[in-house]
Amino acid sequence: MHAFLRQLLICLLWLWLPVSQAADSGWLRAADNDHASVRLRADAQQKGDTRLLLDVSLENGWKTYWRSPGEGGIAPAIKWQTPLEMDWRWPVPQRFEVAGISTQGYDGKVSFPITLRGTMPEKLAGVLTLSTCSNVCILTDYPFALDLSAPADPQFSYDFSRALGTLPLKEGLTSRLTAGFGAEKLTVTATREAGWQNPELFIDTLADTDFGKPVYRVDGQTLTATLPVSDGWGDAAPDLRGKTLSLVLADSGQAQESRVTVGEAQSSAAPLSLGWILLMALAGGLILNVMPCVLPVLAMKLGSIVQSSTTHRRVVRQQFMASAAGIVTSFLALALMMTALRLSNQALGWGIQFQNPWFIAAMVLVMVGFSASLLGLFEIRLSSGFSTFLATRGGNGLVGHFCQGAFATLLATPCTAPFLGTAVSVALVAPLSLLWGIFLVMGIGMSLPWLLIAAWPGLALRLPRPGRWMNVVRIILGLMMLASGLWLASLLAVHIGQLSTQAFIALLVIALLLATLWRWGWRVALWSTLAAILALAMTLVLLRSGHTGLTKDRIAWQPLSEEAITAALADNKRVFVDVTADWCVTCKANKYNVLLRDEVQDALSAPDVVALRGDWSRPSETIGQFLRARQSAAVPFNQIYGPGLEQGRVLPPLLDRDDVLQTLTDAKGK
Repeated sequence: MHAFLRQLLICLLWLWLPVSQAADSGWLRAADNDHASVRLRADAQQKGDTRLLLDVSLENGWKTYWRSPGEGGIAPAIKWQTPLEMDWRWPVPQRFEVAGISTQGYDGKVSFPITLRGTMPEKLAGVLTLSTCSNVCILTDYPFALDLSAPADPQFSYDFSRALGTLPLKEGLTSRLTAGFGAEKLTVTATREAGWQNPELFIDTLADTDFGKPVYRVDGQTLTATLPVSDGWGDAAPDLRGKTLSLVLADSGQAQESRVTVGEAQSSAAPLSLGWILLMALAGGLILNVMPCVLPVLAMKLGSIVQSSTTHRRVVRQQFMASAAGIVTSFLALALMMTALRLSNQALGWGIQFQNPWFIAAMVLVMVGFSASLLGLFEIRLSSGFSTFLATRGGNGLVGHFCQGAFATLLATPCTAPFLGTAVSVALVAPLSLLWGIFLVMGIGMSLPWLLIAAWPGLALRLPRPGRWMNVVRIILGLMMLASGLWLASLLAVHIGQLSTQAFIALLVIALLLATLWRWGWRVALWSTLAAILALAMTLVLLRSGHTGLTKDRIAWQPLSEEAITAALADNKRVFVDVTADWCVTCKANKYNVLLRDEVQDALSAPDVVALRGDWSRPSETIGQFLRARQSAAVPFNQIYGPGLEQGRVLPPLLDRDDVLQTLTDAKGK
């Protein structure tokens, strides 16, 4: 009913309004709105299109809006009595902030140049609807009529040209412009040879999409503007990737209007060169050899050479070359798996196979089997026919050595060593050709110690000759393998959910101790049982009390989500993000060496710090999407936000206490 009465009033005003004797409406004011005046002028004397100029004059403290008002307001609009084709041009706007609401528009005086297409009638009539705001907002209708047969205002051409001068240009400001979307934020990156002084970005609103206030960062000729994105209703932001945005970028009196297609958000850090990426992949693969899961395999490999007094250089070279080939081939197999997952739009991640309980169960059996064999509980004997086949077809059993290398690679995947995390993160979002190259270099890096012995077999042959000391070495290696197996068994117990981790480990220890009693006698079994019971009891006490050594985790961890980060930043709080997994060895190192330190615990328990934790031990699309939005595909992942770090700062995979504390300090801002 209200809309009907409004339209009826407009029609009556049209009938009452006297016909103007010029193509000029004169200054129009509304009885209930004395803070705004509007004027429309036309020029229909030229051939073809008709030029129209809309002038708006506002009192101090009042504003009107751009074609995309922002988080509030309504853009000016004209409803013609007869439908017309209209090209409305918009001067460069400015940004207004009121109570945390960001809008785009104009204050003071502004003129809009408009072009009307096609044949025009002699009399033009319509209604201009204008929204004006100060501490209150008023929506006002201005009926008008123009006589196009009358001459235009002598000042019209000059005023129209001056209005055209306030419009943004199509080019000339930037030499490069890109946009990316991720983590519910839009990032616009622009390059300007003259540098940036006071940049401003204005974006046209998309359907069901709101853009917040931009945050600008200038690095030489490069400007990076980041805007929060929402659907306007508090739900998850719509995915902008693949969509085209219309935007205006202005700086120091110059402006450019552009259209750009949104891609994947890039890391805010400076891009790494290909050489550095490959070097980190090589170093990361090399470091994997000293990880607790892989080191026993390499030690067992060396132990097998020591046990044989007749090993020759040629044989050693062949064995280690075969193991190196197994490592490189396994990394290429991982690259193939990652490629298949990417092409099928599945979750990507380093070590994600440890989210599968069947894979963990198979690894537990292999690890426990190896440890039991090293401890002398049983020996794996192949039939003479199969042994002959391996000797003649596999280069003196080279298939087994190849499998040892592949097995070492599988054990390495829970570890995100220094350098490796960056290389893997780049690989999983890079072009497929670079992905394969990085995984190949990682495989070469991990196989370097094996290749070193293959190149100089004398290094292995110079180890002490077989003797009684080897029994001690076998037990040490067996216990190392057993420890890895028990750790994997604890992961399996978590997945099974029927037995507690401690009970599962206890059953395995008891079974192995009984086997030790049967194989080595009661003396060894007695001491081993006492040591195992003591270690298990200490573990149970520590786990139940929540202590690890001397520190207790006092941090009030909350579930990880993008909404939690946004809410915390809105309250001017700092945010510490920790994405971890039970199967991640580096995560454990970070926990015990850094996160459980008293000074870090105190810092993360501060009133203005929100600690968010995501557990990736099992598949989680939420956490997977969170990592992908930050160009990461591996854990541990740690990031710190705050008033001084609104875009967040990603920490290295291997945490450093001083680095964590300093970054938390930087996040406070001024």
